[in-house]
Amino acid sequence: MVPDQRIREHPAASADWMRAARAARSLSVATLVWLGVESTLGLAAGLVAHSVALIGWGLCAVVEAAASMIVVWRFTGARTLSPSAETTARRAVAVSFWLLAPYLVIHVAYDLGAGHRAVPSTLGIVVTAVSLVSMPVLGIAKRRLGARLASPSTAGEGTQNLICAAMAAGVLAGLWLNTIGWWWVDPAVAVALAAVAVREGRRAWRGHACCH
Repeated sequence: MVPDQRIREHPAASADWMRAARAARSLSVATLVWLGVESTLGLAAGLVAHSVALIGWGLCAVVEAAASMIVVWRFTGARTLSPSAETTARRAVAVSFWLLAPYLVIHVAYDLGAGHRAVPSTLGIVVTAVSLVSMPVLGIAKRRLGARLASPSTAGEGTQNLICAAMAAGVLAGLWLNTIGWWWVDPAVAVALAAVAVREGRRAWRGHACCH
């Protein structure tokens, strides 16, 4: 079937819908570029600072990148108008949420057992501060596009961006509070992120991301 005929026969494929699909794909590509930088710097800073939350946040960026690649895949070529592609992408995004949770819990348990404590990291503070500003913008834009496209996978990617921003705020707070002896805030933030990831993964699997 030629593309023009597919567009005519697809009930959602108006000109506005196609523009939104292209915008979703472009935002996901742009996000991939930033997340490559963010995850590299976040993991490096976290390893140096022995910060479970900062390492978890860096890994969260890797999981976000997987969600971005899924959305790019979803809105590329013939899959743009494929009903089954959205279901596949939605469930793949859900799995990407679930990949993060067990790592965080295991890493927290290991670091607590080993007696590791987070120390302030200038690099970590700078990178998380940038994400705290930029990720909400991307997340809100993608969730709005997800609603317009009736695409839980796009909305789910946006939710991951918002989780990243919330985690950045938690990491910044944890690094600062550690200087006054509240070392437990850092692992608590990591565990909270694990719980949120499980919950959002379940919602994405069921296709509830657009309306949450």
